[in-house]
Formats: sequence, C-alpha cells, structure tokens
Amino acid sequence: MSVTKRTPIPVSEAVERVMKHTNHWHSERISLTECDDRVLAEDVTAANDVPPFNRSPYDGFAIFSSDTCEASENNPIKLQVLETIGAGHVAQHSVTSGTAIRIMTGAQIPDGADAVIMLELVKEIKENDISFIEIRRTVKRNDNISFQGEDTKEGTVLAEAGTLITPGLIAVLATFGFHTVSVFKKPVVGILSTGTELLDIHEPLQPGKIRNSNAYMAAAQVKAMGADVKLYQHREDDLDALYENVQDCLNESDIVITTGGVSVGDFDYLPAVYEKLGAQVLFNKIAMRPGSVTTVATCNGKWLFGLSGNPSACFVGCELFVRPVILAGMKRSKPHCSVHKAILTTDFPKPNPFTRFVRAILKDGENNRHVTPAGLDKSSSISSLLAANSLIVLPGRTRGWERGSEVGVLTWYGEGSEWPWDFPLFFKSSATKTAEKQP
Repeated sequence: MSVTKRTPIPVSEAVERVMKHTNHWHSERISLTECDDRVLAEDVTAANDVPPFNRSPYDGFAIFSSDTCEASENNPIKLQVLETIGAGHVAQHSVTSGTAIRIMTGAQIPDGADAVIMLELVKEIKENDISFIEIRRTVKRNDNISFQGEDTKEGTVLAEAGTLITPGLIAVLATFGFHTVSVFKKPVVGILSTGTELLDIHEPLQPGKIRNSNAYMAAAQVKAMGADVKLYQHREDDLDALYENVQDCLNESDIVITTGGVSVGDFDYLPAVYEKLGAQVLFNKIAMRPGSVTTVATCNGKWLFGLSGNPSACFVGCELFVRPVILAGMKRSKPHCSVHKAILTTDFPKPNPFTRFVRAILKDGENNRHVTPAGLDKSSSISSLLAANSLIVLPGRTRGWERGSEVGVLTWYGEGSEWPWDFPLFFKSSATKTAEKQP
C-alpha cells in the first residue's frame, strides 16, 4: 500500500485491519508477590481438591448422627467427649455411637463421624472429670460438613490465559501453591513526538512554541493498558534524523507511537520514513474526526502508530487502535473500549461527514445514562480531555444531533468489549430521527 495515497476507510475497517495483525506477547514467570494487575499467559488448573479433606465449617462437636434420632427437649441424649481437635490437627480417636469429639472450625472430620452440631446447640457437662454433651434435637447425616472437593475439584481450570490477576485470583493461586506465575511480558511502547515547535515540559514558553503534552498523555494511556513506556527526545524536522530516531525506537520497543508528522505538510516526514523502513502500511487515512490522518503500519513484527499531533486526536487514536493491540497481545478477551448507550443532554449541531468522536462526560441517571460533551470540540483542544471519561460516537453522514437523542458511547475503563463496532448506534443506519443524513 502506498503511503502517499490517502483514501479514507471506515473506522470499523481500520480496527479490523489492526486486529488481523495482532500477535501474542512473550511470557515470563514471576513471583506471586509481584503479579498484581498482570495477565496470565497460561491456563491455571487446580493441583488438588479444595477442601483437601472433609472439614468442619463451625466450632462444634463431630458426632454419629444416628445417636440423635430420638433426641428432643424432653429426651436429651448424652454423648461422651473423647478429645478436642483444632484446625491443622487430626483426631486420635474415631467417633463411635455414644461418643463425640470437640472440633474447631477448619479441622478434619474424625473417622466415624457423619455430622457436626454447632457449639451453641449443646449443653456441656462433666461427671467425675469426664466430659459429656447433651443434645436436645435431631441431627441429620452430613449436617455441617464441608466435603472434600466441594469448592474445587483437582484438575479444574481456575483461570484461563488472558485473565487479569486480581487480589481474588492471587488468593486462589496461593491456595493451590502457585508461588510463581506465568504472565505476559509488558510490551514496551516507545513514544516519539515530532515537530520543532515542541518544547520539553521543563522549558519556558517561547514564541511559536508549545510544550510537548502528547508524549506524557500517551504514556499514561498505555501504562493503564498494561504496557511499559520509553520516552524519546524528538529531533529537528529532518527526514534523515527522524528516520534514525524511529529506527532507534524500533530497536528498543515492541510498539512505536509517533505523534505529529503524519499529514501531508512540507515537514510531515513520517510517510517517507515508513517507506524507507519498508513498513507495511495498514492504512493512512480514516473516515473519522478527530484523527483522520492516523496511520498504522507493521515492520518486522513490530508496530508503528502514527498519531495526530493534535492532543484530542492523539488521545482518540491511542484508545481506538493501540489499546486492542496491547490487550489482544495478552489474550484479553475484551480488548476494545467498553460500549454503552446514553441520552445526549445537549444539542450537538455540528455536521458529521465522518464518524465523530466527541470527548464527553458520562453519568448514570435514574433511568438512563446521560452524556454531555466535555468542552471545546476541536482536535487541538486539551481542556476537553480534563473531565472527559468517555467518547460519544456520532455516525458519519449525519447533520447534527438534538438533545434527548440516544447515542453510542465508548469508555476506556471497566470490562471492555469484544468488538465495539457491532453496536448499532455506531452506524448511520441506526441514527435517531433527530439526525438527518446529508444530501
């Protein structure tokens, strides 16, 4: 595909092209104490039954249930207490008719016992230094026994590859003796911002210059997705220097994100850099706003994401295209942004020749979710990202949307989705009656 020819493709097609090229990241084995928020690289199965033996869920007495078949308030039965066992200990005696063993929570059920009666349901007495209990109710066989394997059977798949490791999963892994865990390595994302207009964040403002916000924003985004980050110093707007810089990034990274320089201006050298690298360009223009010049390519098994230099466009491109590459590489089953529907709380009169992604604030209402544009809807706007927690997705070829319309929304937090573009509200055919098609 030529990098100079720019024919816009639908967003859904761009996502499809990206997903066809995803591969799984390598794995590594790390300590259980270091695996928080990592992703399993292999299925984990139970190495033993849980519980590993029949045990008592309460403090009480292990008994032979048939002894209580005639027990009542008026006919208490008396059992001799042979011994007391705590959790982690095994009874020295077997329970036989007429006897009981005092047992603590978690202790193994003694041989012969087929039920446990809770401590508060018996009366403890002593006769000539011999301990007895009185029971005034019937107890059924298997009452109050946690049976071996009732929680988990040996060989059960506890968690599949692609599962995010949470505190609950860590508890399960520890239960089965996993002191190390196979997890996906965090892909390394190299971020390179281009443009002589950019200043580092510690530099004072100068005429015609702006501070480099995109690198730090994208770094925070990909870290939240589970990647590691390397920031690279941008160079002058020179083809050879930029080519060498991108090569350095590729040598040290799995994914290279460049911001700016992907359009068709006099100093937009990245298309030429891709060509010089021999990269396979998947697309270089998308029918979307903001970020139509977003370009994605692969080179020797690594990724090149050419994102717009405009902050909001850069943000959107990262969530739409970088996110699924990182997460699908870890076998996450829902690598895309979460999909919702919500009621638009204000008019949005701007026409949408391309699919538009509007930075927005999504809130839960009494009956529906409601969504409001977060501020200035320009791709260069930074302030609209401050409060935004979602993106309103307005289908292309629509002429404005009115307050009260139902719209599709993407969020970058929560469970994620398998394939967001199956959502009907993302297509013009399901636009509300308040959105007219352009002639």
